[in-house]
Amino acid sequence: MVLPNRDQVLAASAGWVAVVLNVLPGLVAGYLYQRRWKAYWITSALATAWFVAGAALGQGAAADAESQNQLIGLVGLLLLAAVTAAEAGLAVKRVRNAA
Repeated sequence: MVLPNRDQVLAASAGWVAVVLNVLPGLVAGYLYQRRWKAYWITSALATAWFVAGAALGQGAAADAESQNQLIGLVGLLLLAAVTAAEAGLAVKRVRNAA
């Protein structure tokens, strides 16, 4: 039995599923679906760094600035989700066009 290589697995995945999984349930679920571990760990590290930076910068913030900080944090995570979703879809397209 021959195991499929990375590009075969990626080409066999549905691009729209990877896009939706990177946006709706949370970050990087589409990368798990595509079995793209490097992209998974990079995005996980970026999201973790965003949370840590938000927590560090939010220490000692005034109560009125707390809602603004939360909004900035949410917008950052949504932007990260949008970028990873677009990249997951483009990766499938790129591999299929190369084949």
